[in-house]
Amino acid sequence: MGFGTMEDKSNNDEEVKQDLERAASIRSRILEEHQEVPYAEEPHSHILTSLESIARTNLLKNFRKKPPPKTRTLFVSNVNPPVDEVIILQKHPDNKIVSSKYTIWNFIPKNLFEQFRRIANFYFLCIGIVQLFLDDTPVSPATSILPLIFVVSVTAVKQGYEDYLRHKADNDVNSRPAFVVRGGKLLEVRSQDITVGDIVYVVNNEGFPCDLIMLSSSDEDGQCYVTTANLDGETNLKIHCCVPDTKHMQGIESLATLQASIECEEPTVDLYRFIGRQNIYHVHPGENATFKQRSLGPEHLLLRGARLKNTDFIYGCAVYTGQQTKMALNSKFTSAKFSTVEKSMNTFLIVFLVILAIETTFLTTIKNLYERAEMWHWYFPPSKNINFRNVLQDLLSFLVLLNYVIPISLYVTLEMQKFFGSMFFAWDPEMYDVTTDIPAKVNTSDLNEELGQVEYLFTDKTGTLTENDMVFRQCSINGDKYEEVNAMLCQRVSSGKEAQPVTVAQYTREMISFIEVLVLCHTIHVHKDARAGANSEPEYQASSPDEKALADACKRLGITYLGDKGDSRQIQIKDRIINYEILQILEFDTKRKCMSVILRNKQGDIQLLCKGADSHVLAHVVSGEKEKTLQHVSEFALVGLRTLVLASKTISESQYGEYEKLLQEARTALENREDKVADVFGVIETDMHVLGATAVEDRLQDGVQDTIESLRTAGIKIWVLTGDKQETAVNISHSCGHFKRDMTELCLVQQKNASQCGRTIRSLKASMNANPDQQYAFVMDGMSLKYALSQHSSQLYSLIILCTAVLCCRMSPIQKALVVKLVKSGPDHPVTAAIGDGANDVSMIQEAEVGIGIYGKEGRQAVRCSDFAFSRFRYLKRALLVHGHYYYYRVSTLVQYFFYKNVAFITPQLYFAFWSRYSGQVICLPSSPLLIRYNKL
Repeated sequence: MGFGTMEDKSNNDEEVKQDLERAASIRSRILEEHQEVPYAEEPHSHILTSLESIARTNLLKNFRKKPPPKTRTLFVSNVNPPVDEVIILQKHPDNKIVSSKYTIWNFIPKNLFEQFRRIANFYFLCIGIVQLFLDDTPVSPATSILPLIFVVSVTAVKQGYEDYLRHKADNDVNSRPAFVVRGGKLLEVRSQDITVGDIVYVVNNEGFPCDLIMLSSSDEDGQCYVTTANLDGETNLKIHCCVPDTKHMQGIESLATLQASIECEEPTVDLYRFIGRQNIYHVHPGENATFKQRSLGPEHLLLRGARLKNTDFIYGCAVYTGQQTKMALNSKFTSAKFSTVEKSMNTFLIVFLVILAIETTFLTTIKNLYERAEMWHWYFPPSKNINFRNVLQDLLSFLVLLNYVIPISLYVTLEMQKFFGSMFFAWDPEMYDVTTDIPAKVNTSDLNEELGQVEYLFTDKTGTLTENDMVFRQCSINGDKYEEVNAMLCQRVSSGKEAQPVTVAQYTREMISFIEVLVLCHTIHVHKDARAGANSEPEYQASSPDEKALADACKRLGITYLGDKGDSRQIQIKDRIINYEILQILEFDTKRKCMSVILRNKQGDIQLLCKGADSHVLAHVVSGEKEKTLQHVSEFALVGLRTLVLASKTISESQYGEYEKLLQEARTALENREDKVADVFGVIETDMHVLGATAVEDRLQDGVQDTIESLRTAGIKIWVLTGDKQETAVNISHSCGHFKRDMTELCLVQQKNASQCGRTIRSLKASMNANPDQQYAFVMDGMSLKYALSQHSSQLYSLIILCTAVLCCRMSPIQKALVVKLVKSGPDHPVTAAIGDGANDVSMIQEAEVGIGIYGKEGRQAVRCSDFAFSRFRYLKRALLVHGHYYYYRVSTLVQYFFYKNVAFITPQLYFAFWSRYSGQVICLPSSPLLIRYNKL
């Protein structure tokens, strides 16, 4: 039987169906939590998978013709499945991790090559070689060679010690004990000896030694809990699971009988994307082998760097090992950043090299002309003949004599100054957050002085300007407004000029349906401490703070989500527990900006519950108070509240059967799985009935207004880049002082095409030219930015560069980076800084000259990818205006002093040449020790 067929005649279809639904629920949690993580495509080695029906004589020929495959096939426990095909597998790398840069064999040549790429080091190397071959060198070759050896040695020792620490850390990781199942026995091996296909045994509170496909666990449902704090900084527990066919294999004996293969994609840098399928084979006496095929997603993948929690043990099959694990692929360094001072230093060096060339040429020319014209006293040596050899000898002698105008030790001294200076940033008590016990952090000291040169600041909104601490405030149900007052739902009834809250005595059917969507349509995990007792309050662990705020609000209003029990989702209304059967979960994605669940209630009716952005949900509703809901959503956004629209529809049994078939086909596809699944979601989420909308508040951080005003006074232009809707973002800009009341707002939003966008830009530019003294605030959305950058980037730049404040809403992560690139690539090449707290801000942070991360509630990826990090936005004022000022003053003074020192030292030597018959004599004796010490300090 070929790999493309599937037979599933299991008698426990209902149990399998429940497990698959549970896996879909877990997948939705993972995808929703990390739906905006930007990843760049990186080339990496492709590993060849099985080649079917290839004759041995033509193997090499076919091997060369075939392009590198996009998938790999591996066998669980490295046991060949019972199939007739010829299987030829490429060797996979071992599980050895290498983060070091050098080896004992290549350290000297590789380090020397990197150091002599610097202009100053290469220059002094050339000067030292010239001195060695000069017949009559004016100074000893040691004056150039010894300082060069000192500088290169200090740098080599520093880099060698850092690499030694990396080697030591690698050895500690690679030598850690791990347990694998081989030959029906549990063996202890070193972590680096794990191979692809091995069954690995991991116990509670231990980390995963490689990327594993989960086979079974101590849990009867085949689930486990994992924390990914080492990967993304998030401490909440995440649920992973295995396919239902292997969850009962909880011992070595049962695993020894497992015959299975795994087909999956080649390793990628995306931590939260995985596509594959698992084939479980069954051999019946006298019959051909059959197999069941199950789809694999990120909910089945256990990543290296994550840690097992609240689960006694798991068994998993190694799929990615060593440098091919997702953690290793994400450990690559980003492109190097260079400060303005460092760039100007190279310019200074080139200028001084030109000056040196002019001086040596001038002295050589004058010497030969002067010697030909003058008659010297008898005690002077006779003049040399003017020929090419003698002229070159004179030229090189003056070059050696005056070469000390170039400061060789500048780089080393500057690195030491930056390194020790960065400690003051981390030691600053005014940038230490007492509540979180987090001090400021410097990830790289190469950009210290850039903090004082920032001209444009790009900032995220949620979690950076705001607290990212969501609180439920208001809602719209069936066209009426409600708010929560003292844990009671109150209707806002207009009385005179103000709306007065009136307590709701009894929930209507529409209100119950609305709250049911809130309490059932989510990806929240309920964690209960077994030691706290059965009556303890459930603790919600959500990937989104909005979901947790809404679930907490439902609990306060009397409807509590109790968690998932098998294939059912339980809620409690007063003392009554109600079960809903989970049929399907339609995961959240950034294109739809919504999620849905398909449930069966106790009456047997099948319902689709949906919540998401108004732009998507309202476009697919056909009934309900659509206009009033849209009006209320706009009103909520005007007061700075985050909104979600809720909808539902009833599905017949025949419709659900069609949907289930389409979902199964899309979710088991190996190619273009995301697109196929999204197409099916689009078919299901149509013809819905709108129930209402929610409004959640995200408060401003302390000191945001004062920080923005201080930075603006210092001449720094502030741009806010956010994914929120326009109304919410504009309101936050006004409340935080980003937009002033006396500013005129210009809007480039909802453009339908590039030509319309160009006309709007020209119109806005004309209005600005008509009133040049007015201050302008510019608002732009993501769709309009797409059209503007495609054909009108120069016009857009000339427009927004004149605005006092800029707000970009509905931005994707890559669009944030494009906005930063647009500004920093302008004619003036201003110094830009970007600050954010989430994974969706990483592209923006890496694109700017200075990247600043905030320790927020959206993980630690922004902090890891940044150059500087702290916990509150208000610390930015001190970082830029105090530390940045001092850093730039110290570095610029140091650089100027070094060049001044060497110019002051060599200028007398230049004048002395006129009084020494241009003989190349040194002005002071003994010269060598003085020159060596002077050029090293």
